[in-house]
Amino acid sequence: MAHSEDNDYEYRIKEGDHVVLKRGDVYKAVQIQRKKKVIFEKQWILLDNVVGHLYSTTFEVASGGSLQPKEDKETESSTDVKVAGTDNRNIVDDGKSQKLTRDDIETMKEQGLTDKEIIKQLIDNSATFSNKTGYAQDKYIKKKKKKYENTVTVLKPTCRIIAMMYHGREPGKICHLRYDTLAQMLTLANVHAGSKVLVFETCAGLVLGAIMERMGGYGSVIQMYPGDGPVRAGVECFGFPTHFHDMLHEFPICHVNALLAGTLDTGAKDPTAAEKQLRVAAVEEQNQPEAEQQEGSPEEENMVTNTSDDGGRAQEKLEKEKRQEAKAQERKVKLEEKRRKLAAAATLLEGRNADGLVIASHFHPYSVLLGLLKFLSPSRPFVVFSQYKETLIECYTKLKEQGGAINLMLTDTWLRQYQVLPDRTHPLLLMSGGGGYVLSGTTVATDHSKPAGSPPAEEPAPKRQKVKDSEG
Repeated sequence: MAHSEDNDYEYRIKEGDHVVLKRGDVYKAVQIQRKKKVIFEKQWILLDNVVGHLYSTTFEVASGGSLQPKEDKETESSTDVKVAGTDNRNIVDDGKSQKLTRDDIETMKEQGLTDKEIIKQLIDNSATFSNKTGYAQDKYIKKKKKKYENTVTVLKPTCRIIAMMYHGREPGKICHLRYDTLAQMLTLANVHAGSKVLVFETCAGLVLGAIMERMGGYGSVIQMYPGDGPVRAGVECFGFPTHFHDMLHEFPICHVNALLAGTLDTGAKDPTAAEKQLRVAAVEEQNQPEAEQQEGSPEEENMVTNTSDDGGRAQEKLEKEKRQEAKAQERKVKLEEKRRKLAAAATLLEGRNADGLVIASHFHPYSVLLGLLKFLSPSRPFVVFSQYKETLIECYTKLKEQGGAINLMLTDTWLRQYQVLPDRTHPLLLMSGGGGYVLSGTTVATDHSKPAGSPPAEEPAPKRQKVKDSEG
C-alpha cells in the first residue's frame, strides 16, 4: 500500500499546490492553504481535508464548509421513476405545477437534507412530473441535480482547464481566446521542449503559461511586454515548479527598436530613481521647519516638556530616516535585478535565432509582428491571434508585399459541442459564436540588396549573329 502511494505521490494534492475547483461548468483557481476559507459559488469552504487525496476527486460540502470525499454507492437512486407519460403535448408550463415554495426548499436545506432528498420532495410535489416522457423526466432530474447538488471536484490545473476557466468567467481578459484556438496556436508555432520562443500577449498570462507547460521547463521563453511590467496572473494559476521560471525572460516592447538599431544601453540608470530621491529630500525639508517651530516655544513653564518632546521627535526622525534608507536600498536592489533581467533577455535576442513567435493581443499586431519577425531564424513558424480579422488581413497583405514569409494562412477557428445520449445526440443549443482568427506563416531569408517586390531586371536581348551565305 505504501509503495502504491509513493508511485502516485505526484498525483496527490499537497499543501501549497495550485488547484482548480469545479462545480458543473464553473471553475475557480485557488491555492491549498490550511485553515483558510475560500468562497466558491457564494459558499465558504475549507480545503484542509483535500490534502493527500488524488486529483479529480469529488468532495461533498459538509456543515461548516469542510469537504468530505464523496462515496460512490451503487444503491437504488431515490429519484428513480417507474411511471412516465407518452408525450408532453398536454403539459402546460404555467408555474403552478410545483407545490413547494422557495421558503420550503430553504427550510429543508437548513434542516440538513441532502440533495437527493430535496429532489425527491420536488418530484413528489410536482403535479406534472409523472405525465412527462422518460427523456423529459431525466432532463428535469439532471437540471435539479445541477442546482442542488453540493459537491466540488478538485482538478490539477492544465492549459485546457485554465483556458476554459477564463473563457467562462472573464473572456474579455483573454481577448475571447478559446481553448481549441489556443491548441491550434501551439501546434502552428511548433512549440516544443528545448526551443527559444518569443511571446507577446495581453491575455493575463494564459498564452505564456500554455507555452511554458508545452516546453516542460526546457528551453527559453522571452516575454515581450507593454507598459511597466509583465502580467502573469494566468501563469500563477498553473503552479509551475521553480525550474520552470528559470527559463522565463522578459523584455519591454518599447526597447525593441533600440535593440535592433544597436543603441540599447542595458547599464543605464533608471531616470525615475533620481526623481524619487529628490521627492524624499523635499519631504524631509518640509518636516524640518515644523520641528524647529515647535522647539522655539517661548513659554518657560513647558521647557521640560518641550525638551522631552524634542528628544522623542529626534528619535522618530532617526527611525524615519532608517525606513527611508531601507526603502531606497530595496528600490536599488529591485532596479539592479531589473537591469540584470533586461541584459539577459537582450543577450538572447541579439543572436536573432529564435525558433518561434506567438502574438495574442488586443493591440494592432502589424507593427509588433514586423518588429519581432527580425529576431527569428529563417524557416521558423510564427502565429498571430486576433479577435478581429481586419487587423490580420492587413498583416497578411503587408507580408505578401514585402516578402520574408511563406505559407501564409488566415484561418477562422470554429468549435461545435455535441450532447451524446441514447436517442438524443444533437449539437448543444448554446455554443460559442466564434473563437477568433489566426494568421500563421514561416519565415524565409530575404535578399536585402534589392527591395522586396521589385520586378527582376530585364536582361538585354542577345544580338543576332549575321550569317553569311557561303558559295560553293
